[in-house]
Amino acid sequence: MAAEKKCLFLIFSSAFFTILFILTANSGVNTAAFGPKSFPSLVRRGVTSPPAFAYYISGGSGHKDRIIRLLLAVYHPRNRYLLHLNHEASDRERAALASAVRTIPAVQAFGNVDVIGKPDAITYMGSSTLAAMLHAASILLRLDSGWDWFITLSSTDYPLVTQDDLSHVFSSVPRNLSFIDHTSDLGWKEFQRVQPIVVDPGTYLARKNNKIFHATQTRPTPEAFKFFTGSPWMTLSKSFIEFCLMGWDNLPRVLLLYFTNIMLPEEGYFHSVICNSPEFQNLTVNNDLRYIVWDNPPKMEPHFLNVTDYDNIVQSGFAFARQFKKNDPVLDIVDEKILGRGSHRAAPGGWCSGRRRWWVDPCARFGDVNAVKPGPQAFKLEDTMTKLLEDWKSQSNTCK
Repeated sequence: MAAEKKCLFLIFSSAFFTILFILTANSGVNTAAFGPKSFPSLVRRGVTSPPAFAYYISGGSGHKDRIIRLLLAVYHPRNRYLLHLNHEASDRERAALASAVRTIPAVQAFGNVDVIGKPDAITYMGSSTLAAMLHAASILLRLDSGWDWFITLSSTDYPLVTQDDLSHVFSSVPRNLSFIDHTSDLGWKEFQRVQPIVVDPGTYLARKNNKIFHATQTRPTPEAFKFFTGSPWMTLSKSFIEFCLMGWDNLPRVLLLYFTNIMLPEEGYFHSVICNSPEFQNLTVNNDLRYIVWDNPPKMEPHFLNVTDYDNIVQSGFAFARQFKKNDPVLDIVDEKILGRGSHRAAPGGWCSGRRRWWVDPCARFGDVNAVKPGPQAFKLEDTMTKLLEDWKSQSNTCK
């Protein structure tokens, strides 16, 4: 009888551990993350906690690997990410992007990265680009409204600070401030961008490779509002994004109708809305926090940065830089010396509790996601931010 009970005990024990193993294998959590604090810690929100950022990262055909590399370089469990391969990319590449995202251990655990499955049609210089940005902002608000700033990046951008650096610096920034390069000095743009009337066929045609149509007539520069222009790369407060999408004032909708027929509306819409709104015009820092080098005379796109630009890049005190060619060697230097990031791994931060070894990903084990450990590059960004905030307080360079 005792032998039978012992036999039954062994059978039930074996079955229990078999079921436990199956449940563990199917949980979607990387088994390398098991151990002390192996499961995701609670993400704290609010003004007493580190800020969180909502990233919209966009690219085109053949940009899947670029987007994954950029995602890993700016990844943090507290943030939210939306990845967009536009209609020029194939469904196969889009599916490959989603599959690659799912292999990242932290993404499996925290579930804070999404890929747009149905791409937005994008017409170069047309209003469909602006529509895609507004679409992305609305999705990010719907998925998780706990973030503080909306950041736009393209697949040719790269960070110059870790996310711990960025959180540390932005912890001292009022969370209703927006960082957007802008000016009302239109110059040549008044006659070549503001007054011409264009139509974006991407807003109503299903075909690919659309080009904007130019009307034969022009229209005068607006008088009902002041036209502002600037960089399409920006860091906007959540409160301002909510105003643009669900504004209690009709200004965002009126200007959206106007900018539908403007060339490169992403270089003027947000700038004009924020500077014509009494509620937000004094909450605008005139800088996009990007290191960019333009050719002389300026071309449509900035200079491609490379190894010869590294010293200027690292000393710039900015959060991001653009633009880079795919897998340019300077990106490897940024990964090694600034981000401390290994190949195909997330940039480590205070949330990573694993040991740093060349054969081990320290971010496969998760510590306190609310812990911030800034590095040396944070102090350069902090100096830049101090100067920008002093300039903002004087209101000498805001919405002028």
